[in-house]
Amino acid sequence: MKKLNSPWSLRLLSLLFAILLFAYVNQAKLFGAGTSGNNADETQLTSNKTARISVPLQLNVNNTKYFVTGYPEKVNVKITGPTALVTTTVNTQNFKVYADLTKLGVGYHKVRLYEDGLNNELRYYINPAYIYVNIQPRKTVEFPVKAQYTSSNIADGYYAGKPVLGTDKVKVTGAQNEIAKIKSVVAQLSIPQDTKKTISSSAVLEALDKKGRIVNVIVTPSTTSVNLPISSGNNKNVPLKFKAENGASNQSYSFSSSVDTVKVFGTKKQLKAIKHVTAYVDVSGITSKKVVTVALDKNLNEVSGFDPDNIKVTVKPE
Repeated sequence: MKKLNSPWSLRLLSLLFAILLFAYVNQAKLFGAGTSGNNADETQLTSNKTARISVPLQLNVNNTKYFVTGYPEKVNVKITGPTALVTTTVNTQNFKVYADLTKLGVGYHKVRLYEDGLNNELRYYINPAYIYVNIQPRKTVEFPVKAQYTSSNIADGYYAGKPVLGTDKVKVTGAQNEIAKIKSVVAQLSIPQDTKKTISSSAVLEALDKKGRIVNVIVTPSTTSVNLPISSGNNKNVPLKFKAENGASNQSYSFSSSVDTVKVFGTKKQLKAIKHVTAYVDVSGITSKKVVTVALDKNLNEVSGFDPDNIKVTVKPE
């Protein structure tokens, strides 16, 4: 008992208890104990990761005044940082990359790219870091549309009539210098090889220069419907007859046109059966003399097509 009550004994016991307590609290580090779930989570949160993202490039510019060309639609962004944060950023892409053109005028410019929205804990690199742009005055012009197709794809002995377009005029918007290059706007109609039947399809509208190259402009609308009558070489000219549609029951109408006959395309059987072409004229709302455009209906007349297929008609209520 005396030994235990001596100062040196007490000091020795205190040191022993301190060593045991330290070993108990730090046993995982001292003895390499297995990693628990909490330690795994901590490692995941503190480790770093690198990822690459392709994002749309946005332009800050006065779109009503200027039209910009030459820039890439997307750029690559390399981000590095905590694993969880990088993964979230890749999945949400809740940031943007932009070029500020608000203080620039007409001409060619080298512009730096910036980011907005990335977490401060992330390091990033934008590729390319700079872009070259061409800023020009914005202009919108109306152009007529014509169908374009590969006539050699039509089978031997068959011929194409006049194509019918869903729209005959379009608006083209772009840089003033690009608009000046436009020679024509065409509806590109795809025709299969050895085609023997009328083609009805949607066609992409393209603005072309004098060498047939696509001009970098916006065409509105961007597509249109095209009906291209295709038949054998059989055709004949037949007279036109006009018939009123949607008119008042107690009203009669007279019709006149500079076109008296039209060329009709079809099979021998169709051409033998047809004696005249009926042009159906919508007279609803017409109370005085008026000139209207009438589209000839190949289905109602049971033929393959007409030339011409649109007739200007003068309508006069009697």
